[in-house]
Amino acid sequence: MIGKVFVSPTYDASVTEGFTKWKAPSNIALVKYWGKYAEQIPANPSLSFTLSTCATTTSIAYRKLSKPSKTYSYEFFFAGKTKDTFRPKIDAFFNRIAGYMPFLKQYHFKIDSFNSFPHSSGIASSASGMAALALCLMELEKQLNPQMEEDYFYRKASFLARLGSGSACRSIEGDLVLWGAHQELQGSSNLYGIKYPSPVHEHFKNYHDTILLVDKGQKTVSSTVGHNLMKDHPFAEQRFDQAHQNLTKLKATLESGNLEQFIEIVESEALTLHAMMLTSVPYFILMKPNTLEIINKIWAFRAATKTHVCFTLDAGANVHVLYPEFEKKEVYEFIKNELVVYCENGQYICDQIGFGAKKM
Repeated sequence: MIGKVFVSPTYDASVTEGFTKWKAPSNIALVKYWGKYAEQIPANPSLSFTLSTCATTTSIAYRKLSKPSKTYSYEFFFAGKTKDTFRPKIDAFFNRIAGYMPFLKQYHFKIDSFNSFPHSSGIASSASGMAALALCLMELEKQLNPQMEEDYFYRKASFLARLGSGSACRSIEGDLVLWGAHQELQGSSNLYGIKYPSPVHEHFKNYHDTILLVDKGQKTVSSTVGHNLMKDHPFAEQRFDQAHQNLTKLKATLESGNLEQFIEIVESEALTLHAMMLTSVPYFILMKPNTLEIINKIWAFRAATKTHVCFTLDAGANVHVLYPEFEKKEVYEFIKNELVVYCENGQYICDQIGFGAKKM
């Protein structure tokens, strides 16, 4: 078992019932994670902006059973409605974390979750959803073990969230979160995310992310399948090396405030992610024609105005438009006037850097 430090001790307290509620943000990776090993271990390190507006709020009401259940005893509601289609994912998550939280079968849970963004909007909710669920469970464990220290609480929450969805470990804290071991970044780990440990220039504070919803449909190839295709990918090792090198470059860039270098790294990472999809076996494409239209519009606008707007992509067709606080007025006008037309039903979400999950 990896992460032995997170195996729960003998509990000091007895808790019969209670309620907890946490709000966890989504995140967008600047250096991408693509490819993993057993137990959600990343094949390369990643660095992300924590978002603010796009978040999942989850509450758990819990009561102790008269005797432990043979299976996990819970009800799950999404936006107030029973959502049994989510149960396989929650069961898989509980199975993965059971060794670290032995109290799971001793309680009945009523889990209620909702997103601040439309569920069908194409924004990955697994990161924020699993982070919020992990934090709620950690709150119960903290009641069972009142001596738990705050650093351990958040580190274990990130560790558990990772077992539900890899990128969820980057949705516990903020504003910049690092996940994956990197020799130049102290404290980095494959087991959990940490707050970015190096200096960050003022240019990268209060950064904005406008998310253009190009395609709200279900992806033709899931991220899980895409990650697995990296195992035999002809360019896998080169890609993993590239991610380490880009993280080294980005470390210097974030400290110096070099926005041009930031743009070059972030856009290259986004396109490399999709290049891995295009060259896997079987190959697949998640970008849409309007994704490319938006990218070309951004490049033309940046060249004409000398602003520092850039894009990044997740594993899908939607475009994250990134820009610094001091250029927000000019860039936002450009987005409204020239980019929204490429969004499905004209939909987009205005977001910016956030500072991690919050107990509600």
